[in-house]
Amino acid sequence: MAYKGSKGWYINELKKAGITKHPVGKRKLELYKTYIIRKIYYDHIINRT
Repeated sequence: MAYKGSKGWYINELKKAGITKHPVGKRKLELYKTYIIRKIYYDHIINRT
């Protein structure tokens, strides 16, 4: 179980949405720092408009 707002939580939420790799870098999400994963989360999950 990951705490809400932690790196593991962001990765888990992105994987639930079907995003397993970085959209541009094409590497696994686990290799990136938390602030990069958080930006991907906000861009693709929160701001889906």
